[in-house]
Amino acid sequence: MARENEEQLSALAQPVHQQLKQYRVQQIQAVLALMDEGNTVPFIARYRKERTGSLDEVAIREIEDEATRLSKLNKRRQDVLKAITEQQALTPQLKRHLEQAVTLQQVEDLYLPFKKKRQTKATVAIQRGLKPLAQWLLTFPQGDLDDRAHQYVDATRDLPDLEAVWAGVHEILAETFSEQAAFREWIRQYTWQHGELTSKLKRGAADRDEQQVYATYYDFSQRLNQVPPYRVLAINRGEREKVLSVGIDVESTSILQYGHFRLVGQHHGPAVAKVEAAFADAYKRFLGPAIERELRRNLTEQADQHAIQVFGHNLYHLLMQAPLKGKVVMGFDPAYRTGCKLAIMDANGRFLAKQVIYPHKPANAKQRAAAAPIFKDLLTQYHVEMIAIGNGTASRESEEFVSDILKTLDHPVYYVLVNEAGASVYSASANARAEFADLHVEERSAVSIGRRLQDPLAELVKIDPKAVGVGQYQHDVPEKALDEQLDRVIETAVNQVGVNVNTASPELLTHISGLTATTAKNIVTYRNANGAFASRKDLQQVPRLGPKAYQQSVGFLRIIAGQDALDNTDIHPESYPVARKLLAELAVDQTAIGTPKLQQELAALNQQKWAATLGIGQATLADIIAGLSKPGRDLRDTMPAPLLRQDVLTMADLKPGMELQGTVRNVVDFGAFVDIGVKQDGLVHISQLADHYVSDPSTEVTIGDVVTVWVLSVDENRQRIQLTMRTDGHD
Repeated sequence: MARENEEQLSALAQPVHQQLKQYRVQQIQAVLALMDEGNTVPFIARYRKERTGSLDEVAIREIEDEATRLSKLNKRRQDVLKAITEQQALTPQLKRHLEQAVTLQQVEDLYLPFKKKRQTKATVAIQRGLKPLAQWLLTFPQGDLDDRAHQYVDATRDLPDLEAVWAGVHEILAETFSEQAAFREWIRQYTWQHGELTSKLKRGAADRDEQQVYATYYDFSQRLNQVPPYRVLAINRGEREKVLSVGIDVESTSILQYGHFRLVGQHHGPAVAKVEAAFADAYKRFLGPAIERELRRNLTEQADQHAIQVFGHNLYHLLMQAPLKGKVVMGFDPAYRTGCKLAIMDANGRFLAKQVIYPHKPANAKQRAAAAPIFKDLLTQYHVEMIAIGNGTASRESEEFVSDILKTLDHPVYYVLVNEAGASVYSASANARAEFADLHVEERSAVSIGRRLQDPLAELVKIDPKAVGVGQYQHDVPEKALDEQLDRVIETAVNQVGVNVNTASPELLTHISGLTATTAKNIVTYRNANGAFASRKDLQQVPRLGPKAYQQSVGFLRIIAGQDALDNTDIHPESYPVARKLLAELAVDQTAIGTPKLQQELAALNQQKWAATLGIGQATLADIIAGLSKPGRDLRDTMPAPLLRQDVLTMADLKPGMELQGTVRNVVDFGAFVDIGVKQDGLVHISQLADHYVSDPSTEVTIGDVVTVWVLSVDENRQRIQLTMRTDGHD
């Protein structure tokens, strides 16, 4: 890296540190330098721990985002300085204020008086020569003001009388006051602290909200700085649908008093009234509406960001659900008229067979009678161990059908209700058509549902993450920002787990550090043409997979039962010499990797001493030891296993106080939705998540958690189930 570039990164690290003081300057410098060298976040987090002080992906992203924000701020600051300089209006004080600005809003406030603007009443008044009179008025002269104003009466300038003159002065002052950065900042902060977000039912809009979705907000107000993000998004949606009228209410007396203090102070005389009137008008016409727009935009941006974070958090835990390894699985896509589509996958996810059965009306009696024998024969013929039932249309009836048959078997088979959101999206995609050209769309859905149980991560990455339904208001937030966050989440999850390069799909490989859609496709093409990769070194033969891409990706690509046992670990090839030296020092060869004896020996090592002996950092040594102890390790193995069922519940079976186990399907600001085995997920309100106060549901539960709940209430008419996880008085 060039010295000039090092100096630029060092200069950027200091202001980043001011905003992210939890990180040392040296850590920030290291992250910025590593990213400037073209390293990816997963690679830095996993393989450059000594340089960053073991920062994880979240910390590295925070540093990256703050550096990006500051770069944009600095660029805008330089553009503004240049523009004001060209107007020969840059004073030392203004320059200092611009250099001290820490947000884009502050820079824009300072630039506002110098922006080129369209023709206004104030600019017209200035063109007519009234600016000197406005400036003179701010000196608060004594005596008759009209004596001076008479000098500006000029019919040729459209100033026929004193009224026209003073009207022009009023406009100049009002616009000037509205462009003062200090005024805008104070009013913005005051409004944020004391203003209220209000919403009312729009006149004549009741017909647009027949189901009263927005009834809570028909007459609503709450302090601006206390409105939760989900409420902001709900109100915004009601406004967009023209159901609600929304605004910000703030008591203006204190604001007008502030204007008097800043503009008038101890002055007195006839000019005071005119200055106060100009400030009041500036607030009413310019400052108030502008600040309201800014604050509502800020509220929305914060709410959007929060919703995106909630979605990302949920998606991560959805992707990291424990896979059901080594089981033959049947995917069961329920339906009425078109029949239930079945697909059987072997223990490795390879498609074996398909079938369509018609166990539900409106199928005729003969079709319904034939469904059970066909289904049972498939279970027996392919030794099916698990059934994944999609939770969409007809899932309730399909669950009963499956449960009844399982009771007749002489060996245990279990079923799991699988969230099928997005399965139809994938089934109709070009990728699905390429993989299963001979299958109908519905049959591909059955495959997808089954594979979601076998390996949620590998299957869900094929689907647009917005279609999996694990957030709130995800369709209301900016699509670009949402996509960026979800891409990050998927990248983190995929690289934390790692992939089997000999079975991974192009969609899964695309998310591996350093790979692109092209190189991922080339890996699969090379694999199909030349057979399974025998070693990580073979990846260097893949077209367009250059040295940098190889370095960034190879540690996350596993080769099971290959030529080198180290290739099935997350040890990077650059550390293979050290790993082999460590094995040699322990007098074992690669066949000992993963054995209990080696695990015990490695656990007993003095890592500080051995790191010095091997000439590496302790963090790297710890990762090498972990890789040698558990080759092919999968973080997801520590996650809760899917909740297996053999019997079925209905809403009619539920009684208050009943204890059940369920799987968390979605986590939102106001609680969590739990699948308890009936068609409708139950809601555990935030107040019912724990015996103690909970401010954020995600601190208590995550998607995929298996939890114990008690039924609070059941409303069959509205299809609503209220649950609790509290142990103090649930009955």
